[in-house]
Amino acid sequence: MSSIRKKPWNRVDLPVYSLSTSNAAGQHNMHICTYVSAVSMQPKRMMVAIYHGTQTLLNATQNPNFVLQLLAHNQYNLVNQLGKQSGKTIDKIGRLQKRKLLTEWQGYYVLTGALAVMELHTIAQIEGGDHRLFVADVVSYKNLNDGEALTTKILHQKGIIRI
Repeated sequence: MSSIRKKPWNRVDLPVYSLSTSNAAGQHNMHICTYVSAVSMQPKRMMVAIYHGTQTLLNATQNPNFVLQLLAHNQYNLVNQLGKQSGKTIDKIGRLQKRKLLTEWQGYYVLTGALAVMELHTIAQIEGGDHRLFVADVVSYKNLNDGEALTTKILHQKGIIRI
C-alpha cells in the first residue's frame, strides 16, 4: 500500500513490544503494545500506553514496576496470544512456559527471544482515550539478543493487523 493512502499515524512503522506485569497477588501477565516512546533522555523515561479493560492495565495500576520487552522480527507469532487474547481468561504465562519461551529477569518473566528488556517504574498515569498512558523511569535495562525488531509493518505483511 502506498504511504500516501495511509492515515498519517500509520505511515511510520512502529516497533512491537510486550509488557510483562504482575499484580499485588504476584500473578504475572504479558501483553502486546506499540504505543511506546522515549520521552526524556535524563532521566531516561518511557511512555507506554496500555489498553483499557486488560489484565495488564489492572496489574500496572496495582504494581508500579513492569518490564518492557522489545520483540524480535521472528516473534510475530506471539502477537495473537499476547495481544488478542485476555489474561483475564487464559494463563498466558503458563502457555509460554509450556513452549519453553520464558526466562526470568529482575523477578519478571521475559521472552527468551526478545531483543532487549527495560525495567520501568511508573511515575505518572494519564487517561488517553481507549488507553491509559504510563510515564515511567527506566530502572535498569539489558540487551539480550542481536537481530531486527518486530514492527507493525511485519504484522501487516503477516495479516495479523490491518493498517
